[in-house]
Amino acid sequence: MTELLLKWFIKDYRDTARPSVREKYGRLAGTVGIISNVFLFIIKIIAGTLFRSISITADAVNNISDAGSSVITMIGFKISGKPADKEHPYGHERAEYITGFIISVIILLLGLELVKSSFIKILNPEPIIFSYLTAVILFIAILVKFWQGTFNRTLGKRINSTALIATSQDSMNDAMSTSAVLIAAVFSWITGINIDGYMGIAVALFIIYSGLKLISETLNPLIGLAPDPELVEELEKKILAYEGVLGIHDLQVHSYGPEKKYAAVHVEVSAKEDILESHDLIDTIEKDVLQDLNIHLVIHMDPIVTDDELTNSLRSQVTEIVRNIDPSLSMHDFRLVVGKTHSNLIFDVVIPAEYHGREEEIRDEIQNEIFKINPNYFCVITFDRNYISNY
Repeated sequence: MTELLLKWFIKDYRDTARPSVREKYGRLAGTVGIISNVFLFIIKIIAGTLFRSISITADAVNNISDAGSSVITMIGFKISGKPADKEHPYGHERAEYITGFIISVIILLLGLELVKSSFIKILNPEPIIFSYLTAVILFIAILVKFWQGTFNRTLGKRINSTALIATSQDSMNDAMSTSAVLIAAVFSWITGINIDGYMGIAVALFIIYSGLKLISETLNPLIGLAPDPELVEELEKKILAYEGVLGIHDLQVHSYGPEKKYAAVHVEVSAKEDILESHDLIDTIEKDVLQDLNIHLVIHMDPIVTDDELTNSLRSQVTEIVRNIDPSLSMHDFRLVVGKTHSNLIFDVVIPAEYHGREEEIRDEIQNEIFKINPNYFCVITFDRNYISNY
């Protein structure tokens, strides 16, 4: 069904990296959401009124709010599909995250409102009039909501959209909520015990939990997350595969939307190579990464000495010293400046993001180990932060 709808309404639906295609995905998801939720609202409000069920009525109100969320989703995708402009040179794709956050807040507020109405129902219970028509209506609603959830999740995964993932979770919450309503109605019909309000509170608590979780997931990309480890590994492997690349470091990846990524990296090349040839290599890597991975890459070229025996030996020893202090540390940009009375070992040490205030401690440990090699060797260390992974 999902594949059929995509083929009908989105001609180039496989080209999900294009902003215009992503916008069409959002428009399709929003349209389906509006139509299906209005349908559910109508049948549930009739059933809730006829059979005096607060949980069914609350479910109906939830559906009409879901239709409103679908409108928000469409607006969010419309904004995110706008091209870059003077005020927003990196485009507008982050609007999707804002849309997902708004939907998450709506989920949370609905959960809180359901707690209130369910508690009132517990204090002032009313007999539920059960009928087979009620069961049929609720069962149809469960099927529709479950389909909504899978439909939005499929679309969300295809275009990597937090907004559609949030909408999918909202639909799954509704399927659970309606299932609880149906169970309460059947239980009351069989036993005569009204558990409508209690089931409402149980479902509300789950909805609140889902809302809080989704708020966190949609805010994190706006605050700034470490890049996907698989993406980092793929990017590193691609760069290192080029002949002439001796190593890389200081990799940073920035996301300005699900499909808009920028990266910067230092690439080590031999200092013996012709600078024009090395520059041509760097240009080739940047172009290939944009074409193959859709990442706008900027490379800083670092020439390193490879034919000096003392420099190579000290580089290996310092690398081992740094690694022995903490395996999460790494060293790069090693240079040796030899003097008459002393020599400077100049290099950078990469430390994890959470290593606040430990630079001097690490510096002293490294220097003490260097003195064991030669008391006339002095370290000149620059500390860099690791922006691509968590330890």
